[in-house]
Amino acid sequence: MKLPWSYMTVGDWLVITVLIVFAVAGMAWVAGAPVGSRLVVSDGDRICFTATLDQHRTVELEGPLGRTRLVIDNQGARITGSPCPRKSCMTMGPARQTGDLLACVPNRILVRIDGERKKDSPYDLLSR
Repeated sequence: MKLPWSYMTVGDWLVITVLIVFAVAGMAWVAGAPVGSRLVVSDGDRICFTATLDQHRTVELEGPLGRTRLVIDNQGARITGSPCPRKSCMTMGPARQTGDLLACVPNRILVRIDGERKKDSPYDLLSR
């Protein structure tokens, strides 16, 4: 039985090398993003809560389906409880860098991390 890498061509190795380079560059780019200083929570069109990220607390946010629990600690801000059916907002992990978003769409809760942005970085998600 031949080993798997004995079947690989120069093109295969080139593709693997390029993918590894892009993966490492992507991790370095994400790690270099500035850490946010405050979070803004909105429920539709109005801002219902703001806080700095250095205040450790648990907040209950009221939405159309019920209460969504938001925890702010050393890791950042994350949703730990929600009345939505799929609970995908709870699997988003902590948000701590400027521009990070947490969203509980069925309960209409949006958490945005604000802070200083690099002047040379354009918006990456906004369009009109």
